Amino acid sequence: MAAAAAPFTALPCLLLLLLLPSIDAASNVTYDHRSLIIDGRRRLVISTSIHYPRSVPEMWPKLVAEAKDGGADCIETYVFWNGHEIAPGQYYFEDRFDLVRFVKVVRDAGLLLILRIGPFVAAEWNFGGVPVWLHYVPGTVFRTNNEPFKSHMQSFTKYIVNMMKKERLFASQGGNIILAQIENEYGGYLEEHYGPAGKAYAMWAASMALAQNTGVPWIMCQQPDAPNPVINTCNSFYCDTFQPNSPTKPKFWTENWPGWFQTFGESNPHRPPEDVAFAVARFFEKGGSVQNYYVYHGGTNFGRTTGGPFITTSYDYDAPIDEYGLRRFPKWAHLKELHKSIKLCEHTLLYGNTSFLSLGPKQEADIYTDQSGGCVAFLANIDSDKDKVVTFRKRQYDLPAWSVSILPDCKNVVFNTAKVQSQTSMVVMVPESLQALKPDQWSIFRETTGIWGKNDFIRNGFVDHINTTKDTTDYLWYTTSFSVDGSYSSKGSQAVLNIYSKGHGVHAFLNNELIGSAYGNGSKSSFTVGLPINLRTGKNDLALLSMTVGLQNAGPSYEWIGAGFTNVNISGLKNGAVDLSSNNWAYKIGLEGEYYSLFKPDQRSNKRWIPQSEPPKNQPLTWYKVNVDVPQGDDPVGIDMQSMGKGLAWLNGNAIGRYWPRTSSTDDRCTPSCNYRGTFDPDKCRTGCGQPTQRWYHVPRSWFHPSGNTLVVFEEKGGDPTKITLSRRVVSSVCSFVSEHYPSVDVDSWDKSTTNDATTAAKVQLSCPKGKNISSVKFASLGNPSGTCRSYQKGSCHHPNSLSVVEKACLNTNSCRVSLTDGGFGEDLCPGVTKTLAVEADCS
Repeated sequence: MAAAAAPFTALPCLLLLLLLPSIDAASNVTYDHRSLIIDGRRRLVISTSIHYPRSVPEMWPKLVAEAKDGGADCIETYVFWNGHEIAPGQYYFEDRFDLVRFVKVVRDAGLLLILRIGPFVAAEWNFGGVPVWLHYVPGTVFRTNNEPFKSHMQSFTKYIVNMMKKERLFASQGGNIILAQIENEYGGYLEEHYGPAGKAYAMWAASMALAQNTGVPWIMCQQPDAPNPVINTCNSFYCDTFQPNSPTKPKFWTENWPGWFQTFGESNPHRPPEDVAFAVARFFEKGGSVQNYYVYHGGTNFGRTTGGPFITTSYDYDAPIDEYGLRRFPKWAHLKELHKSIKLCEHTLLYGNTSFLSLGPKQEADIYTDQSGGCVAFLANIDSDKDKVVTFRKRQYDLPAWSVSILPDCKNVVFNTAKVQSQTSMVVMVPESLQALKPDQWSIFRETTGIWGKNDFIRNGFVDHINTTKDTTDYLWYTTSFSVDGSYSSKGSQAVLNIYSKGHGVHAFLNNELIGSAYGNGSKSSFTVGLPINLRTGKNDLALLSMTVGLQNAGPSYEWIGAGFTNVNISGLKNGAVDLSSNNWAYKIGLEGEYYSLFKPDQRSNKRWIPQSEPPKNQPLTWYKVNVDVPQGDDPVGIDMQSMGKGLAWLNGNAIGRYWPRTSSTDDRCTPSCNYRGTFDPDKCRTGCGQPTQRWYHVPRSWFHPSGNTLVVFEEKGGDPTKITLSRRVVSSVCSFVSEHYPSVDVDSWDKSTTNDATTAAKVQLSCPKGKNISSVKFASLGNPSGTCRSYQKGSCHHPNSLSVVEKACLNTNSCRVSLTDGGFGEDLCPGVTKTLAVEADCS
């Protein structure tokens, strides 16, 4: 298949990519059963996701640079249809949706790009990336052999392809786009759900994509029946056993999940970096050639309309405001070392012959040899419990449980997935008060409870929320009135308002008082709630504020999943339950503050804002406005919303997004520590039980002005706005834990063409962020220490000179190295004990 890619050829060392910052010559991209072939040379590609709308353009160069520094030579992104085609035939490619600008940022960094056009993407993105307006085009059914859907999908796909062609961004034109994707995660049960029409649609999508003549191969993620020449790719925590559906296709992994997403009402799972490294090493060990880390590089969903139901708007796997993508993992540098080690093996992996050797029960070796004498070996211990010592080519090798060692010369270990030599960087959120300096800096606006202005319409019974708002707002008011007289007196138990809803949430007001709130959860958006109420004799006014929290983003027939109320009644009355469902209900779409655009910068002097010397607390349906200063320094900034309930926030008119610091359950099986060994799943390694599922929300520094910054917050339930803070994400300390049997080869300078017996001693390496130095050493022990960063403990063997040796090497420096055989440690006080050096140091 004729195709194309970056104008530079495969390189044995990632460092050489730095010498090729621009891409200016057309490249021919094809493939065989081993890999992509760019200009006649096979390439091994390590990629990471950066979803451009989840960050802002000012962040893109640094995000791309961080990915490149982490060992990536390619960036992957979806194309977000609903962000670009805002109405039929009306396109938007500005600001964070400037796709061409993003692709060029990646190109100018010397990196390749995988463009996943879809245009369905899932991605925990609103409506799976499909425009909401398409649902209301007559006769449309999503993702099946449906003519209206296919017509609009084809038009958008052509539009994107032609835009890339016009800018000459496909590799066949001299650009950096080496692969394109059509559809996403459709094969298997989804395709089966739609029956024969599903199969026909999948085949049509592949054929339509090929007809675009991009000059680069097309892929289909999780599509086992992808027709030739389209490549089917893997999507999982592990892809070492995955095989493409044709012996002519290479083994690609488009979605390697280093973390797992956080949903409202749930604790936050973390995948250990040792297990991620194990999965990646196994993938390349078993013949993989393109691997993409599927993380939401950028760590934020700005705006109201991003994110599926109950997905946090500052979507993240670890620190909610870490704007530097893959570095959100405390031990990300461990994977960086893995990438360097894999690159040392690239030529032999792609051109060599492979053989398999059993080293014992659950221990094995995969060996690659090429005609030039190159030899690469992967030694794997897939036992999840027992460490092993194995013999390979008359040498012994230490293999911890659930680990892989990489030997670029079939002799010396340069990397083991379980032996983390890279430091752990610990971060803290440093708050800066929002407290107004002048009494008039706070202003408020109180929403009307129920119908504001005129109602939009009146109906007997309920309308579907989403069909009514069409996702133009999160909010829809349902209001009705009913009368109570003496015959409605209670029969001994309190009256209860019962609400049944398809989702996603409700705030219930009786006679203008908030009587309660209820929500679905991350796995089921529908809910039922009973709220005790006190009725008054005569007329009672009921106002229900129905809320969506993003729309469903995937699943069979997902576009038909609705929201809003299905039944409302009052129980506990003398004469039985009173059903209000068939009442006359008056409806109002959206909020009054939204209608008046109170969040926009030109509304600062709007007379609807009422100055307050002290803003009201615990007040529902309240808009707050306050002037804030720019946080000092250049650290990433997050706004701490722990003191608030639920709502929306803007800075200088820019939508920070929804906030909802909902507390996770204390029964979510959280563990004090996480064992990397064994197969990972979303219920493993949970943390944060009983804590807010989201506390900090990223605010890009480019949104701040030098002065005169306006923060606007709409609070639904009630909170304390005076306790909101802007916080800087700061690396406060660094730790390292290295044993003498850890690989000691310097991967950056190692040359496998020379004799190297890896006799250099293992080293602890520490580095503070740029501009900071190691100010103190809080812990140091050479011997058999235990524990984790911030909780290291001395063991039965401890060298008394440990602290002084580390301080001598590290104090007042930005970075340092300490060898486990440093002369300052003196004689071996514990013969026969495997020595480990553990260090914790502060950065300031």
